[in-house]
Amino acid sequence: MSWFIEVLKKYAVFSGRARRKEYWMFALFAGIIYVVFLVLGLATKQSWLVAIPYIAFLLPGLAVTVRRLHDTGRSGWWILFSFVPLVGGITLFVFSVLDSEPSDNKYGPNPKALAPAHV
Repeated sequence: MSWFIEVLKKYAVFSGRARRKEYWMFALFAGIIYVVFLVLGLATKQSWLVAIPYIAFLLPGLAVTVRRLHDTGRSGWWILFSFVPLVGGITLFVFSVLDSEPSDNKYGPNPKALAPAHV
């Protein structure tokens, strides 16, 4: 949960790098929250409830995706590749599961090297 909160704290930070764990923990908790709001919306017949987490997590999701691309040594502009049907989504998925560049890159220091040993 701390990874999710950390992404929300940096909701509009598009510079720097994000570890795989940060990216995927945000995706996991955001997905859980989406499902909760979907169930609430279906149970109460208030379909607009589903839009709340989508609006709330749009900017943090874009920011953490750009930082994740930076961590793999790619420009954040690669996020626009998601608009290419099928191929774009698959490509961004592959980029998101790749390991970090082991050393510093032009986007900043390796976040794995900066993390405490217990994380």
